[in-house]
Amino acid sequence: MTAAPRPPSRVVVVGASAAGLAAVEGLRRLGYAGSLTLVGDEPHLPYDRPPLSKQLLSGEWDTDRLRMRTPEVLDGLDLDLRLGEPAAALDTAAREVVLAGGERLPYDALVVATGLTPRRIPGAEGVTGAYVLRTVEDALALRDHLGRKPRMVVAGAGFVGAEAAAVAVAAGADVTLVSAAPVPLADVLGDEIGTMLAGVHREHGVRMETGALVTAVTSADGAATGVRLSDGREIAADAVVMGVGAVPAIGWLAGSGLSLGDGVECDATLYAGSGVWAAGDVACWLAPRTGRPTRVEHRTHAAESGLAVARNILAGPGAGQPFDPVPFVWSDQYDLRIQIYGRTRGADEVRVVERGAGPRELVALYRSGDRVCGVVGVNRPRQTRGYRALVAQGADWHEAVGTQDAAPVAG
Repeated sequence: MTAAPRPPSRVVVVGASAAGLAAVEGLRRLGYAGSLTLVGDEPHLPYDRPPLSKQLLSGEWDTDRLRMRTPEVLDGLDLDLRLGEPAAALDTAAREVVLAGGERLPYDALVVATGLTPRRIPGAEGVTGAYVLRTVEDALALRDHLGRKPRMVVAGAGFVGAEAAAVAVAAGADVTLVSAAPVPLADVLGDEIGTMLAGVHREHGVRMETGALVTAVTSADGAATGVRLSDGREIAADAVVMGVGAVPAIGWLAGSGLSLGDGVECDATLYAGSGVWAAGDVACWLAPRTGRPTRVEHRTHAAESGLAVARNILAGPGAGQPFDPVPFVWSDQYDLRIQIYGRTRGADEVRVVERGAGPRELVALYRSGDRVCGVVGVNRPRQTRGYRALVAQGADWHEAVGTQDAAPVAG
């Protein structure tokens, strides 16, 4: 009879994020009673990031509403909480995490949940008025600037950039949204829905510069004066928001011996080797659904993967369950709520299968090969959720859409 694996006595989680919090809570909920350390590079208790570009930026929420758990709840987890102490290195041979101050934290199992580092545009370093939206401080600084109703350029029309533009124009800013793609978000939503969203932004007063790449932030006397585009044009601005994506925060893992590429490379159970697991935005795992290395930058994925890692740590390497979620993400822009289940980027076909009473209420299915790979809903939350099972099953496309003709998307 094979003995059950001995659970670790010391677990260290690096990243006081949604994924890190889900991992520590999952471990305690599943009965883990050993030493548990949570390391965070920010001084704050774990907080939610999606509202940074929405409710916090608009002033609808204060910072306390971002907290995912109260101090009392965290105290109940019996954590060694290390906030404001970034991890600087990982010694897998000694099984120790090295903090920036030099302290070494031993572990039997380590969870890497360090998330993302936002990309910055050349010329932005040290410039007042050039912003990313990754931390509470980032959002509060930009919110303060919006109070002056600036001329603002948003570089990048992904969800964060589009949300920031929507909040800014509502606050009275003069906003230009620059998208490298001819149709913003077309790679995720398809041309028709992307065109519809661009039209909504224009209706609210946002100027759109499409098919243009921001190559530099311009400045004078240390303050932003605008941006330079790839075609040589310049757009004047007092504030520049850089929504040009992010990269996995894995610099501190250099030399650790872990396999690093587009994040921490893991097997299907989120195990990276040497007692190390990864969760959240930083994890690149072999997805059972596709058989391909996959990395997902969604809030729900962070929580789901953190809990999966907790289960698999207690099961032990080689005994964990493959992680096979249906990704979910949402975006709020003006009076539109956009919800996505599955993977829609690069889909072979998009078909609107349901419409609501309003011209911008719809559900669309996305095809990869001959299978349903995703669903997008605009202001149709219950109906969109109803198609999730088709995505999870990878349902046959022709059976899913039947003989319906593709419905045009309202502009």
